Formats: sequence, structure tokens, C-alpha cells
Amino acid sequence: MSIIEPKIATKTTFTLRLRRYFFTGIVIIAPAAITIWATLWFIETIDGIVKPLLGPYINPDNYLPFHLPGFGLVVALFSITLIGFLAANFVGRALLSLWDKLLNHTPVVRSLYSSSKQIFETLFSEKGASFRQVCLVEWPRKGAWSICFVSREIDSGEIGLKPGTKMYSIYTSTTPNPTSGYVFFVKATEVKILDMKVEDGLKLVISMGLVFPEKPLPDAQEMKVARKISRKTKA
Repeated sequence: MSIIEPKIATKTTFTLRLRRYFFTGIVIIAPAAITIWATLWFIETIDGIVKPLLGPYINPDNYLPFHLPGFGLVVALFSITLIGFLAANFVGRALLSLWDKLLNHTPVVRSLYSSSKQIFETLFSEKGASFRQVCLVEWPRKGAWSICFVSREIDSGEIGLKPGTKMYSIYTSTTPNPTSGYVFFVKATEVKILDMKVEDGLKLVISMGLVFPEKPLPDAQEMKVARKISRKTKA
């Protein structure tokens, strides 16, 4: 028995090392592979939409002996930028206003158009406001804290409650998909502001709590951040 046991221990140690190397390789390769796959998928998707609209004389695939990926994406980015440039002058604003009125007076389409326009203006407009801060809220029950995002500050009267109470519009996302979640309203005194970037908060949610960033703010600093959020909202 004294001769066999060291062999078994050596074999076990070697197997554990192989497993460790394997999982280390996955940690290194998987993020890069997912990033490359998502990038190629996005480029091919845009190319598949844009290239058929270009016509046979503009499409470079008709002249080259190989498929040129990304040309449709470049054309789409250029077109979007050009539309934004044209919309910034007087004639462009007039045409955009006519287009806006047309869609807003079209049944069925107007509800979808107005909702999507409001969302994109909020996310991408320079005057818009995306999530302002990461916070902790005691939700869905007492004693259980959830990572949430402050959308804006409101008065309780804006949502049909008795006016005069400062509240936050809160969004909490599901894991690991941050695009689905719940919106609810909480008194400002029940929200714990975190000293954390919104990007870090999203990483924490997407990673299912594995990627853990900063600590909560001290009470005095939290009040300063809350006042800053209030000034941004009113501006």
C-alpha cells in the first residue's frame, strides 16, 4: 500500500492541474471568441440589410473576386451621419418636422414611432439623460438588496401620490440580460447611492454578481451625490 498511494496522489495532482489549465484556457479564449463572433455577426447583419439596397453598380462584391465584409456597415454609418448633418440645418429641420408630423398623424404607427423616438432621444441625445447613478434598494423584500439604476428624480405627485415627497425612478434589470427588468418608484431616503459607474453596475448584473466593483458611499458623500443628481435632473 505504501508503494501505490504516491502514484495515486501524483495522478490526482496531474489531473487537477490539467483541469485547472483547461478552465484557465476557457477564461482566456471564451471572451475573445464571443467578442469576435458578436462583431462578425453585427457586421454581416448590417451588410445583409444595406448591400441589397446599393444596387449592382455600387456593391463592391460584384467587382471583387471575394466578399468584402463591413462595406455595408461603413455605408450605414456614413448615411446616418449625413442625415444627422442635414437635419442640423434649416431645410433639414423643416423636412424632419414634416416627417415627424406625418408619422405622428398615422394611426397605429404613431404610438410605435413616438415611443421609440423618446427612448432613443433619451439614450443618445446630448441633452438626454440615461441612467444617472447605481444604487441599492431593499427589493423585492425587506432584508434583500438589489442593484438598481436611478433614472431620474421625481416628486411623488407626478405618479399620483400625495405631492411633496422626493422620490427616484428606479430601474432594476434581470440577470444576465440587462435589457429586461422592472421600473418602480422609491422614496429618496430608501435608496442607497453607490460610488460606482453605471458601466460597472451593468457588469455586476451581467456577471451574475461575480465581477464586484466599488463599495457604497459614506452617508455625507451620498448626500452630495444625491444633490448633484437633483441638479442634473432639474437642468
